[in-house]
Amino acid sequence: MMNELIHIENLEKTYCTTGEKLTVLKNLSMTVRKGEKCVIVGKSGSGKSTLLNIIGGLDSATSGNVYVDGNDVSGMSENALTAYRQKFLGLIFQFHYLLKDFTALENVFLPAYMAGVSKKEALRRARTLLADVGLTERHDHLPSELSGGERQRIAVARSLVNNPDLILADEPTGNLDPANAALIGDLLFSMAEKYHKTLILVTHDMNIAAKGSIRYFIQDGALVEDFQ
Repeated sequence: MMNELIHIENLEKTYCTTGEKLTVLKNLSMTVRKGEKCVIVGKSGSGKSTLLNIIGGLDSATSGNVYVDGNDVSGMSENALTAYRQKFLGLIFQFHYLLKDFTALENVFLPAYMAGVSKKEALRRARTLLADVGLTERHDHLPSELSGGERQRIAVARSLVNNPDLILADEPTGNLDPANAALIGDLLFSMAEKYHKTLILVTHDMNIAAKGSIRYFIQDGALVEDFQ
């Protein structure tokens, strides 16, 4: 379909443990178009993060297909998955995963430099994105010298440095107080809009969920679209 970025068909994910099977995603299908800001909410253990990890190539489905920009993620080789995650995706997690011995600027710069972008261009992108998230004055600070909200703002900047088509955000405000959660939520949507990115966001925060252009509730392994 025109402008379709993600198309998921009959997705199922079952975890097998000793003598037991747990199916968290059942016959799940969804479509996300380019530029959409998609939000997924649901109870803990409902499969939200699992779905995001499968889209991101960090986990594999038991059955079904995940097409991203026409490519079947479930059929990619390890090398293809690495390239997909490096150049097509921006990832943001509940924990920032910043490198503790590197400055804010270096944490944003490194993913681009490691992907083959020239040092000059990678630094330019990093400085621009840190300015966008309001941290120009914190370039040279280590993560330990920054607040939780500032660290997550750096994570937002880092997710955009390789100019990905798709941003996947898994509970990006889950470790923050309400004021910083609201700030990061606003920032994430505004940055996705400014840079014309498709966003899929998993959250428990209904105030943040309300900002989505399309919203899903995950229940019994399936999606209910545009809940109230």
